[in-house]
Amino acid sequence: MPLNEPTPEFLSKLASITDSATPAARYLEEPRGRYEGQGVAVVRPRSVNKVSEIVRLCNTHKVGVVPYGGGTGLVGGQTSIAGPKPVILSLERLNSIRDVDPADNILTAEAGVILADIQNAADDVQRLFPLSLASEGSCQIGGNLATNAGGVNVLRYGNTRDLCLGIEAVLPDGSIFGGLKRLRKDNTGYNLRNLLIGAEGTLGIITAATLRLMPKPVEVETAFLAIPNPQAGVEILSRLSTQLGEVTSAFELIHRQGLEFLNETGIEFTEPLPSNPEWMVLLECGAGGDSGLKDNLERILGDAFDAGLIADAVLAQNEAQRQAFWNIREHIPVANRRIGVISSHDISVPVSQVPDFIKRTAQMVKSINPKFRINCFGHLGDGNLHYNIYPPKGAKRAEFDGIRASLARNVYELVDGFGGSFSAEHGIGRMKKADLLKYSDPAKLTAMRAIKSALDPNGIMNPGAVI
Repeated sequence: MPLNEPTPEFLSKLASITDSATPAARYLEEPRGRYEGQGVAVVRPRSVNKVSEIVRLCNTHKVGVVPYGGGTGLVGGQTSIAGPKPVILSLERLNSIRDVDPADNILTAEAGVILADIQNAADDVQRLFPLSLASEGSCQIGGNLATNAGGVNVLRYGNTRDLCLGIEAVLPDGSIFGGLKRLRKDNTGYNLRNLLIGAEGTLGIITAATLRLMPKPVEVETAFLAIPNPQAGVEILSRLSTQLGEVTSAFELIHRQGLEFLNETGIEFTEPLPSNPEWMVLLECGAGGDSGLKDNLERILGDAFDAGLIADAVLAQNEAQRQAFWNIREHIPVANRRIGVISSHDISVPVSQVPDFIKRTAQMVKSINPKFRINCFGHLGDGNLHYNIYPPKGAKRAEFDGIRASLARNVYELVDGFGGSFSAEHGIGRMKKADLLKYSDPAKLTAMRAIKSALDPNGIMNPGAVI
């Protein structure tokens, strides 16, 4: 159903509900500069009731609504680029932590709370909220839920969906879904919570969530490993799982190209290993007190060294060294943006298939241009790689815009052949809608369209995103 251009009458009614203004540039920008956004007005309500009034008004007048969180999404989900100008609804003023209960291991936060603030609030009561992203200092929990964000700790703790017990949301007709229960078990029909999580604001606007907190590991061990190839990383991960159980929280694959980009863009870091290896792993494990974690980890890594799976290794001796290790991983995406990617890919394949995928995809890229630089890194523990292709040193990405789409198609065809996903953790947004149509099961697409039509018959919720 076509949407309407906002009229002066509509804008007057909108202003009577809450302050509205012409959108500042930050509400229209997309982090990678691929899209130029649009919006008739930005509103920043302070309560779920105000969100409800705004959405109800937009539904009545058939005006689009684009939810806006921290603006860190990488697939254009927060950036309207076509059609009648929508209302941009920012959640930034819904920024209260309503409750922290270490006895129940829950924290209830409004959608606009920055992820790092949730982590700090959990830490204040000796608990852990394990969602960890490079953008955690600016991304908001509502956006994390709307995209079902992943990050470095998925291996042990799961995606954002796995860390949420309940949500409060405004549905497209303006009704409020008050689902902020703190129950682990609630088997009462369709799971609306899980339907809204990951929907990227196309089925409703998440305004608050009840989140799971975890015990803080008493003993934490962090290590940087030099490995001969990605297959060695897979085998080390298997040994850790077999011999230590589920104490490994992060297992990050890093290529030398990422560290070279840090140097090239002037980002300060400490070389983790003197041997300058091509492939590395950053791993972190956590366990309870008196677990013998350090001794066990050293034994396992020593056995892996003897087996030729590790060429060099260093364990963090203190928190400063641990932070120095993670500083490398967290700044690789920053350096990537400064270099300027030709074609970036957030993909996943079965963990056992990662080495073969990396080998075959590199062959494909180099056959197109042997001078292209590849920065393949990411969450080896759950099979999620950021497979990014960059111009030769001294060239600009704009010189290769003509082949960007074909590069992505070639990568995604390989991903599909390995039984993987073309979008592991960033979502669909506006950037990957064509890929969703190409690679998704037809029955899934039919069900998605039916759900969208049933909940949002006027099509006002984040129009142009996902489907």
